[in-house]
Amino acid sequence: MLKFERFTLENGLRVLVHKDITTPMVAVNVLYDVGARDEDKERTGFAHLFEHLMFGGSVNIPEYDEPLQMAGGENNAYTTNDITNYYIQIPLQNIETAFWLESDRMLSLNFSDKSLDVQRKVVSEEFKEHYINKPYGDAWEHMRELAYTTHPYQWMTIGKELKHIEEAQLSDVEAFFRKHYTPVNAVLCVAGNVSTEQVKELAEKWFAPIPAGNKYTRNIPQEPEQTAARTKTVFADVPLDALYKVWHIGGRLSEHYYAADLITEVMGSGSSSRLYQRLVKEQQLFSNIACYHTGSLDPGLLVVEGKIVEGKTIEEANEAVEREMQLLITESVTDTELQKSKNKIEAMIAFEDMSLLSRANNIAFYELLGDAEMINEEWTKYQAVTVQSLKETAAKVLRAENCSTLFYKKKTA
Repeated sequence: MLKFERFTLENGLRVLVHKDITTPMVAVNVLYDVGARDEDKERTGFAHLFEHLMFGGSVNIPEYDEPLQMAGGENNAYTTNDITNYYIQIPLQNIETAFWLESDRMLSLNFSDKSLDVQRKVVSEEFKEHYINKPYGDAWEHMRELAYTTHPYQWMTIGKELKHIEEAQLSDVEAFFRKHYTPVNAVLCVAGNVSTEQVKELAEKWFAPIPAGNKYTRNIPQEPEQTAARTKTVFADVPLDALYKVWHIGGRLSEHYYAADLITEVMGSGSSSRLYQRLVKEQQLFSNIACYHTGSLDPGLLVVEGKIVEGKTIEEANEAVEREMQLLITESVTDTELQKSKNKIEAMIAFEDMSLLSRANNIAFYELLGDAEMINEEWTKYQAVTVQSLKETAAKVLRAENCSTLFYKKKTA
């Protein structure tokens, strides 16, 4: 069980403190309640662009990395469709450096045409390298547009179109920052050999003077229930055909989330999973195959994807996947399979808890979900899944009309 204490500053910043006396380091995690789902559909990629801009200097600190490195710290960040997260790990004696750095860029980034131009080029090159010029790089662009007709999950975190980043204007970028990167829309978690009093003193000194900002109220169009199977075929210059299949599942707080997660463990997590054993090893239809889910806060997707063996058809591979997934409905899983999957989840939770950074990140994430205390209830919810409840979730999710399929075929001469 992870223990923590919490308090809230007058400007709305939620602060959580997790004490760990065994480490000389401290983790400082700032989680912003903004992701790609919060973007205008005509100006996508802004949340990811900010992941880069936030390292470009702020009002009092021209270079973010230099003072951090001098203090023996390291940092990174990531953006998803739901959240943006920044984290620092630094020796405890230099903890105030982390507070200084994070508070200054929350107070005000150093907005300039030069900074925007530099980061715009960096993100544009990333877009080209990973999504345009890379084999299979645009598969998820097609997949999202196929699976989502309404919800902003229909575009990738990096953006819907390259031109949205290339044409981003300083006024648009600054408005996005003022709307989302404020104390009232953030969670700060500090983990290490620290006291709540020490963290409160530092938080009051560095974050309390920042204006609260306006609480962002989400008004996202929800995805209507899919009522008919969807398919799409694309041709690309790739070495092997690839199959992508997705089924809509509930959001992160859905009662079926844990059963859906366990389904992905049974079906596609590693070489002992059903899909790998039957479709890679036995039937030799796929060279590799995986089953996972997007883990998104709003209703997400359960995914099966794999590369087809040369000489096998993508159609027979698709039929084989559908047959295996249907067995979850007709026969469910064995007690042994379910227990094995639960054991893997338990091991993963324990492994994550070993990392100071992971603990800080996860505590902040669950606070954003509604209550950090939920982090201590996760394993109980996985334990509560039975063979029967997993079968019921499979029947609810793995319906033909709830499925979208992308046939990603290699071009032939």
